[in-house]
Amino acid sequence: MPRMVVHCRTMADIQLAIAAARSAGLALSVRGRGHDWAGRALCDGLVLDLSGMREVHVSPDRRSARISGGARAVDVLTATDPLGLAAVTGSCSAVGMAGLTLGGGYGPLIGRFGLALDNLIAADIVLADGRIVTAESGNEEDLFWALRGGGGNFGVVAEMRIRLHELPNVVSGVLVYPFTEAGTVLRRFAEIAPSLPDELTVQVCAVAGPDGAPVILLVPTWSGRQGGGDAHIAPLLKLGTLLDNSVDAVRYGASLSVFDPFIVNGQRVFMETCSLPVLNEDAAEIIVEAMAKAVSAGCAILTHEFRGAASRVPVEATAFGLRRDHVLIEILASFPDRRGRLSSGSPFPADIRICWARARRTARPQALVPTPDGWPWSSGTTIPATSSVPRSRCRRIRILPPRSNSFTGRQEVLRRTRARRPVFLTATDGACERLIARERRSLRQCKTGENGNGNALESIAL
Repeated sequence: MPRMVVHCRTMADIQLAIAAARSAGLALSVRGRGHDWAGRALCDGLVLDLSGMREVHVSPDRRSARISGGARAVDVLTATDPLGLAAVTGSCSAVGMAGLTLGGGYGPLIGRFGLALDNLIAADIVLADGRIVTAESGNEEDLFWALRGGGGNFGVVAEMRIRLHELPNVVSGVLVYPFTEAGTVLRRFAEIAPSLPDELTVQVCAVAGPDGAPVILLVPTWSGRQGGGDAHIAPLLKLGTLLDNSVDAVRYGASLSVFDPFIVNGQRVFMETCSLPVLNEDAAEIIVEAMAKAVSAGCAILTHEFRGAASRVPVEATAFGLRRDHVLIEILASFPDRRGRLSSGSPFPADIRICWARARRTARPQALVPTPDGWPWSSGTTIPATSSVPRSRCRRIRILPPRSNSFTGRQEVLRRTRARRPVFLTATDGACERLIARERRSLRQCKTGENGNGNALESIAL
C-alpha cells in the first residue's frame, strides 16, 4: 500500500511531488487514471495521481489533439466523435491514454493506423531532476524513441500530442456463438482471417455468458470506407449458430463500450499473456481446451491482433521491438469477492483461478510464446538481438536523467505488502517542504511503532 498519494493538476504539481519523493527517499509511481492489471501504478512510496488532469483540446486543423496525462480513451473520444474524428485507442473506453501509448497500444484501429504509440507526435515530460522537456521528432529524439514502446521509468508524461484520423463512424458490435460450437466457429474464422483487409480487425473472446456458461464472442470493427464493411463482415455471421448480433454503424467511441460492463473499479484481476504467430486451427483447439477447464465465471480469454500498419513500421523506428504479425492472447482471472472464499474451510478461489491462468499459458509451449511480464514491450526483449537499432542509442537512453531510479514500473501482481496509512494530498504552491517534513515524520513514527498497520486512509491539507 502506498505511503502517500499526491493528486496533481498541473506540471508544477508534478515537479513538486517528484522533488518531495526524491528528498524523502521514496519510490515513485504514476497513476494515469485508467486500469492497470499489473499494479504498476502503485508502489510502497509516493503515488503520483494524474486523474485530475484529463483535458483534451483538438487542434484547429483537426489533425491532432493535445491530451493531459490523466485522460482516458473516453475523454478523448467524447471530444473527437462529434467532429467525425478518431484517435487510436485500446479496446475499451476506460483505458488511460498515456499508459496505453507508452507501452504500445493494441486496439481496433491497429490494422489501418498502427499502434497508439505510432500516432504519438510529441510528449511533454517532467524528468526526475524536475526539468520539463518536449520529446518529439527533432527534439530530445532519443527520449522520444524510448517513450514509444519503452513503457514507464523515463519521467512523468504530463501532456501528449496525438494524431487524429477522419472516421465518421465504424461498423462494429458483438457476434455471440455457443461454446458447444466453439471448435467449429474458431476453425472457420481461422480460415477466413488471413484474407481480411487491414481495415477490419476482429477480437475473439471466450467468456462467461449471463448464465455463467462460456460463450464465444467475435467483435469485428471496420474502419475503412463508409459502406464497405458489410461485405467483409458478412462471412463472420455464418461461422455457426449465431445467438446474437449487435453489429451496426456507430461512432468509434460508442464501439468501445462493449467491454465497459466488465471493467469494475476495485475488482482484483490476474492476467497471463502469450502470443501466437497466427490464430489457426491449433490455436482454436488451445482456446477451446482452456475454456473447457475454466474454474469459474471469472475466467476469460481474449485476443488482440497485430498486423497491417503496425507491422509495416520499421523495428528500429521505436522502442517497440515486436513488429511482425502476431496475435496477443490475454488469459484473465477476476475476483469479484475480495474475501475470495467459496465457503468456510475451502481453498481460495483466487489461488485456483491464478493456477488456471498460469497453466493455460504454459499448456502448449511449442505453440505459445510467453510474455511473462505482461505485454510484449515489458518482457525485457524490447530490442531484439537482430535489431538494427544502434547500441549507442540504447546506452544513451539508459543514462538519461529520468533513469535515476526515481520512477518504478513494477510488474508484481496481487502484491501483498504491510498495510500503511496512505496520505492523500492535493499539491499546492510552496507545499514541498511541508510534504517532505510530513513524510519524514511518518517514517520516524513507523520506525518506533507509532504508525500502526491499520488500513484507514488519512487526508491532510497542505
